[in-house]
Amino acid sequence: MSSLSTPSPPEAGSSPGAKSQTPELPDADPEQVHRGIQAIAGLGPLAVNISIFVWFWGQWTKVLAVLAVAVVLTAANVWLLERLAKRVSREVVETVRMLLNVAGCTVSGHFTRWSPLVWVFIAYNLLWFHGLDRWVRPRVAVYLVLINALALWDGSAPVLALAFSLLGFFGYLLTERRDSLLRGALKKVLEQRARLEKAQEEMRRMHSRAIEQEKLSSLGMMAAGVAHEINNPMSFVASNAHQLLKDLQQEPTLPESLKEHRDEVLPATLEGIKRVNAIVADLRRFARGDPEAFVEYDLNAEVRMALRIAHSQLRHCQVESELGEVGPVVGRSRQIGQVLVNLLVNAGQATAERGVVRISTKQQGEWVRIEIRDTGTGMSPETLRNLFQPFFTTKPPGTGMGLGLAVVHGIVTSHGGRIAVESQVGKGTCFLLSLPRMPPEQPYAASAVEVHHS
Repeated sequence: MSSLSTPSPPEAGSSPGAKSQTPELPDADPEQVHRGIQAIAGLGPLAVNISIFVWFWGQWTKVLAVLAVAVVLTAANVWLLERLAKRVSREVVETVRMLLNVAGCTVSGHFTRWSPLVWVFIAYNLLWFHGLDRWVRPRVAVYLVLINALALWDGSAPVLALAFSLLGFFGYLLTERRDSLLRGALKKVLEQRARLEKAQEEMRRMHSRAIEQEKLSSLGMMAAGVAHEINNPMSFVASNAHQLLKDLQQEPTLPESLKEHRDEVLPATLEGIKRVNAIVADLRRFARGDPEAFVEYDLNAEVRMALRIAHSQLRHCQVESELGEVGPVVGRSRQIGQVLVNLLVNAGQATAERGVVRISTKQQGEWVRIEIRDTGTGMSPETLRNLFQPFFTTKPPGTGMGLGLAVVHGIVTSHGGRIAVESQVGKGTCFLLSLPRMPPEQPYAASAVEVHHS
């Protein structure tokens, strides 16, 4: 009896008949699967051969013929064809294996006068055809046609050929269908696992962002508290310095050393105290988190406040300001101050030593224009496309969350305004904000951003 022809299941989706149903499982290794089932699959031929030997025991011609076929085809299947598989494709190997098994089954059938035991093995062989490659179904058809033609030509009973061919064919179809369903279920499990891993990764990122946001919120509250605590002692310092200067100015005769303090030191000190108080007041107003209504405010005053707050990020470059007469503007002044601080800080970070950051304001009809231009590094087209996307940042990890410009966009559009951005790599960037002097009741965000790359 012939040795079992055991095609190795290939990578998913190779069978033409089941291609639309069989999911792609790129981690499947056909050769590993083939080796994994070879030992179990070989039990079928062994059982059939033993049954034939027992059934025809004493009819030595038949027993020796079946034994010779079994030895030859076992050697061919296990040794010769496996060596051939290292040099040619698996499709070629399985085609040769199929033809050898057809020959072996024909010889065994001829000597046993096509015993049902031989036909059982022919049907059993079909269970292992599925999942090899795109030529599986053509090989199944060739296998059945050749076996049946040779068997009928050799005198086999037609009813046996029909019965076991139908059994083998539908057994093959059931095996193929079950394999497709199992692969489909496995694919869904793998997809669900991938989605779960992606969701877990997103949750980790969101958790990290939430921690950063909470940290920023805590810093804002702390800054407001520190500003409040600084404000009280600075009031005493300012009051005492004013009183001291007043007393010195009223003294008719002063030593030369005290005259220098009266004329230079104390006025400079009071100017410094005034600047500290202004910064503290700006910080307190900027850090407040209470809801803000639309009110009339001085845009140029917000610009000056933003320049003071962003001073530490701009000290390395030349800052130019040109504030025109814009008149009163209605909006949320603290939010506009946040926008200006953010854009000025970004401009300062993008500008090298001795570069220039320029801010200007002007009125055009019922609109006010704010232009913030720098001579910094500029932005690429890809960066410009994602500029206002939340969590998009070009800064190194830990130095930015990518929320600043998204917040800027949200604030400007909530005021019914627009943002135009022009940038060229190596030459700098210009943000042009257009704000209505009187925001509409329901401002729209559509077409609120214009991006230009020179």
